[in-house]
Amino acid sequence: MLVTEIIRKKRDGKKLHRDEIEALIKGYTKGDIPDYQMSALLMAVFLKGLDSEELHIWTQAMLHSGRVIDLSHIEGKKIDKHSTGGVGDKISIPLAPVVASLGVKVPMISGRGLGHTGGTLDKLESIPGFDVNLSVERFVEAIEKVGVAMIGQTEDLAPADKKIYALRDSTATVESIPLISASIMSKKLCEGIDGLVLDVKVGSGAFMKTVKQAEALAKTMVNIGISAGVKTVAVLTSMDEPLGWAVGNSLEIEESIEVLKGVGPKDTTALVEELGGWMLVLGGVARTKDEGVAMVRNAIKDGRGLRKFKEMVAFQGGDSLVADDPSRLPKAKHRHDFCASRQGFVSKIDCERVGLALCALGGGRKKKEDKIDPSVGFRVHKKIGSHVAEGEPLVTVFYNDEDRLKECLDLLKDSYQVGDKKVRKRPLIIRVMN
Repeated sequence: MLVTEIIRKKRDGKKLHRDEIEALIKGYTKGDIPDYQMSALLMAVFLKGLDSEELHIWTQAMLHSGRVIDLSHIEGKKIDKHSTGGVGDKISIPLAPVVASLGVKVPMISGRGLGHTGGTLDKLESIPGFDVNLSVERFVEAIEKVGVAMIGQTEDLAPADKKIYALRDSTATVESIPLISASIMSKKLCEGIDGLVLDVKVGSGAFMKTVKQAEALAKTMVNIGISAGVKTVAVLTSMDEPLGWAVGNSLEIEESIEVLKGVGPKDTTALVEELGGWMLVLGGVARTKDEGVAMVRNAIKDGRGLRKFKEMVAFQGGDSLVADDPSRLPKAKHRHDFCASRQGFVSKIDCERVGLALCALGGGRKKKEDKIDPSVGFRVHKKIGSHVAEGEPLVTVFYNDEDRLKECLDLLKDSYQVGDKKVRKRPLIIRVMN
């Protein structure tokens, strides 16, 4: 099979057959196909797309490029959640243990932050001792004994995705909806799950800036999940402003604990309830999403979610005492209030710039190799529609390095707009697709 003929075929907008796609993915994973040829094919896919049959085959080929975890011997439904990424998006951390405390197994393979978006693994690693690099065997044991585990992608899980993602990042093909969908779904399907809830972010802090783009991505991923026999629901949610009050790794752990104690911010809590409600429906524990929401609220109120969080942290080697004493988390040395230059109402927040401001502080990555400072971050005081007086703090910055602070403040100045009139922001939950 000539790789050049397959590249030419897709370049000309023609449909690829199963044997062609499977040979390409297998050959590239083994190293038989060079980067320059796969780069050409990815650009052809970026420009010409994949139809639903091609995309299903492509995803399955990536999924079966490595090991697929078998959880069939464990009693109960296995349901996961995935977010397309945002700023202050710590939802998985309180969500997974709450759902697990209600009898649904939650095997969760998460990612690291890159660019303006944060990563669940980086946040969890700000808990002293927490190990996100469990072996597959230890991961399965956690699902059996605790009901929940949160780890990173191991070398033998969807290895084709690891290679192709790195290539996409360096060939300007990241934004392709088929390639995004196949990347996300191949990683999720290898977990051996029965159902998946997708949190598809929309807005200035999301990769999908418009509802139309987000709907296209959500529909594509839902179709892949259903064609693979996995019940899949997508919830479109707003990322026009940071989620909750905390942006930064250890600060977001602190906020997650507040949610589990029933004193978290309204938006973070509402999203945990919404996504948890759907996870419980897919897990067969709740008949309707509203019934699931009520169950999540009760599990937070009676402390079951917090107890399960402590159990998960302890199993993965972390300091579970942080749940009772957040001062055990990494703390920055200094703080600085970034204040409004005029009176009025917050009319717009460039959420992506807020994420980049965190990177400037050292709390995020510009490159995959960058080391993260878990202690730095922001406490967001004002959101869209909030009234502010001149000189009133919009954001408190927690930092360790004066030079990094200056770059951070320059980005924050460009992030906030204050106007004369109060604006109405779009709802947190935009729509549900299933």
